[in-house]
Amino acid sequence: MLERLLSFWKKIIPKPIFSAGQPVYHWLLAFLGALRYNFPSRHLKVIAITGTKGKTTVVELINAILEEAGYTTALTSTLRIKVADASEPNLLKMTMPGRFFIQRFLSRAANAGCDYALIETSSEAVKQFRHKYIWLNALIFTNLAPEHLEAHGSYEKYRGAKLKIAEALAESPKKDRALIVNADDREADKFLAISVPRKFTYALADAEPYELRKKMLAMTLFGEKISAHFSGKPAIYNILAAATFAESEGIDTKTMKRAIEKLQGVPGRMERIDEGQSFTVIVDYAHTPDSLQQTYETFGDARKICVLGATGGGRDRWKRPEFGKIAAEHCSQIFLTNEDPYDENPETIVRDIAIGITGKTYEIEMDRRTAIRKALAEAKAGDAVILTGKGTDPYIIGARGAKEPWNEAEIVREELRTLTSTPNKTANT
Repeated sequence: MLERLLSFWKKIIPKPIFSAGQPVYHWLLAFLGALRYNFPSRHLKVIAITGTKGKTTVVELINAILEEAGYTTALTSTLRIKVADASEPNLLKMTMPGRFFIQRFLSRAANAGCDYALIETSSEAVKQFRHKYIWLNALIFTNLAPEHLEAHGSYEKYRGAKLKIAEALAESPKKDRALIVNADDREADKFLAISVPRKFTYALADAEPYELRKKMLAMTLFGEKISAHFSGKPAIYNILAAATFAESEGIDTKTMKRAIEKLQGVPGRMERIDEGQSFTVIVDYAHTPDSLQQTYETFGDARKICVLGATGGGRDRWKRPEFGKIAAEHCSQIFLTNEDPYDENPETIVRDIAIGITGKTYEIEMDRRTAIRKALAEAKAGDAVILTGKGTDPYIIGARGAKEPWNEAEIVREELRTLTSTPNKTANT
């Protein structure tokens, strides 16, 4: 009721007046949401996970470790929303849902007897005070790279939004608060400067010796050798982030090892799709130039056939030619296609990507399914077909908020089944 009432006033107040009063509006929603559900974060251990990359994977890794240790968990992430044994896909197209939603989620978690609530926390959420009145026990900071610059106005403001989450941890009334920081990140010192009772760091050197294999990785974790169903160096950082948090909670290394080795990857994050084909197919979110570079580098000298869009319409235009440049450096064939144009002309978006492509030919195919079909049809044994940008996003968002239901992994499976049923394609042996 309160939510509907505030939305009503938002519609009737003149836009210039509303814009000026937005901070008050967002603060009021946050306060009323917490009040409505009786400040439920008091009754749980609440863990925020923030950074530009790796948040969703870290949430899943921490959840797996906590469950292996016998705890009951709740989580909300870009991928899904879970309370105890009930889990559903996140169809909201929001990393961190709105204020009433998140407080209701925490209330459900407390009522279900959850010990921990894990919240993937975004900079956009901070702008709208969605993190307010959530009393944190811990924060994990993964990394920071330029993103959402048009929404925030500058990289410095984007970084400032992330730091406000650390400040919220410092202001939390919870005891024994913990801050876990990637020491290899250039912004680590700024996070570590925040005053909290306990601070922990992790770095790539902590995993040495490690080995990046074709389908898995091997690494060292607090003296234990472990193997994990993940690919690429970023996955090592994600495992270290989750394990460092677990260590801060007193969970033993053998429990961590069991949980990590059981986890069969994370949907939409370097997800392998196998329908018996003789080549590798990867679905990955890869929404920053650095992420795209690392995704391609994971597959070394393999011939790469790449399908990519760019950040959604109306935002982060600076990334587009960078994506094109990186694709030209790594991919033998490039298919540019639609992703989430919103109210921008999708052909303008892919043309912006094409500006960065030099020395390589590319094909523009605006229908994303058709682009995927064409890419798969070009693949030969030993190739890697890499589809980036969508991950597990449930929709392609078009003009005026139009939503086309989308499941990239399932679409790839459908196309592969059709392809491998034809007599001229060699099956995987």
